Amino acid sequence: MSLQARQFFAELCLPFTDSTVVGNTYYATPIAGAALRLRISFTETSYADTYGGLRVAVVHADRGEIDAVVLSFLDHGTFHRRDEAQNTPRNSSKYGTFNTYYRPGQPPWEGAVPAGLRDAIEQYTGVWFPDAWKTPTPFRVSGRTAQKAPAPPASRTASRTR
Repeated sequence: MSLQARQFFAELCLPFTDSTVVGNTYYATPIAGAALRLRISFTETSYADTYGGLRVAVVHADRGEIDAVVLSFLDHGTFHRRDEAQNTPRNSSKYGTFNTYYRPGQPPWEGAVPAGLRDAIEQYTGVWFPDAWKTPTPFRVSGRTAQKAPAPPASRTASRTR
């Protein structure tokens, strides 16, 4: 069954215009002309056909993967509302995850709130692609589009010296 990855990554509203989804993986070139690329894929759990998060990797065009981080759905509250509404026990294999068995007409990740994941992806990729997040990107909230407020400017008081 399909994870409907294209729709999931669209819900994240990542700001990278040079991007595509192939299968269940998102690929992007956040900074045009740079050798670094971004790859985001779903991470499987120990249960068959069950996914527990996203693996975000920075890939060099010639040297391969340079760095990666796994962002769990549980840690970023992606399915908290859904699981609380359905009284899913925290020690259940279904808590904070989704699987490929879902209701017809609904995505397998129905009930996901991607804001926490998006923020974590922004924080992680901001290290590798600092200029890629300059413009605030709209994100979806319950079928409506909302504007993410820009972050306050960083304090320059604690600077490094050599």
